[in-house]
Amino acid sequence: MRIKIVGTGSYVPERVVTNEDLAGMVDTSDEWIKSRTGICQRRISDGIGTSGMAAMAARRALANGGVRAEEIQLILLATSTPDCHFPSSACQVQREIGAVHAAAYDISAACSGFIFALNTAYSFIVSGFYNNVLVIGVDCLSKVVDWKDRSTCVLFGDGAGAVVVTVESEADKAVSGNKAGNSADVPGILHMIMGADGTKGHVLSCESRTVGNFLTGTEPLTGYLSMDGQEVFKFAVKKMPEIIEQLLEESNVKLEEIKYFVLHQANYRISESIAKRLKIPMERVPVNIEKYGNTSAGSVPILLDELNREGKLKDGDLLVMAGFGAGLTWGAALIRW
Repeated sequence: MRIKIVGTGSYVPERVVTNEDLAGMVDTSDEWIKSRTGICQRRISDGIGTSGMAAMAARRALANGGVRAEEIQLILLATSTPDCHFPSSACQVQREIGAVHAAAYDISAACSGFIFALNTAYSFIVSGFYNNVLVIGVDCLSKVVDWKDRSTCVLFGDGAGAVVVTVESEADKAVSGNKAGNSADVPGILHMIMGADGTKGHVLSCESRTVGNFLTGTEPLTGYLSMDGQEVFKFAVKKMPEIIEQLLEESNVKLEEIKYFVLHQANYRISESIAKRLKIPMERVPVNIEKYGNTSAGSVPILLDELNREGKLKDGDLLVMAGFGAGLTWGAALIRW
């Protein structure tokens, strides 16, 4: 069974917020932000919410893959910033795009969410439950960021990315088999891993609502995103190379066979450190964080969609997608394009 990505799509808000804009709000500067993060600007929503951005990305992924919304059987939406506690953002997307035959639910794994959702889609297809799954990673972090905290507000942006995952038909198998000439070279999702360490969850968190009711005599309060940047940095630069090496070892694939390492866009220095530890050139670690900042669950699929639409992905290319985030969580996927 070959399970592959047949379409990609993404959406970011039109409103661009530059480093200079933020310097007028908090004690920071363009040089301070760029030197520490690699970020020059980010997109911030001025109205469209999580489900709206997700629906836009979903429509583009469906169009790119030549798949009708009515053919989708399951929608998996990864987010930490839903518009509502319920209904789920996935159900809201189902309504917006007209995926009338799809089951739908959200997945919460922060910046690792898209990888977790992709792995879940793979498992549903392998088990025989579904053939066509829409996987979305989206976050509207601007609504949980404290815009007076320069240590976090400079990092994040809003955005959504989506992919259509499907099982290869018999006709497709014949075509791809002829193209590849070897079953091992047929496009598809080849291997995936996930992990979590809840004991370190406190280093990156956002309390949704405190306990407040007639028994406590208090009103519930919502919190802002908080982060121990140094701990997150140390975790990422150690864990990401480890899981990439594990993924490739379990797949019997060598580092030099990978064309691109499509990593979560958290910080340019993190991506650079991962590349150094793996001893690979940055040319194989594409980045777009300078334009969008950290879009959490949206970052990996947004970057994948850019690579796809820019014609940088060729048939047979091996890609590693990997992410890390609050939880703490991590995940990686090996795919052949």
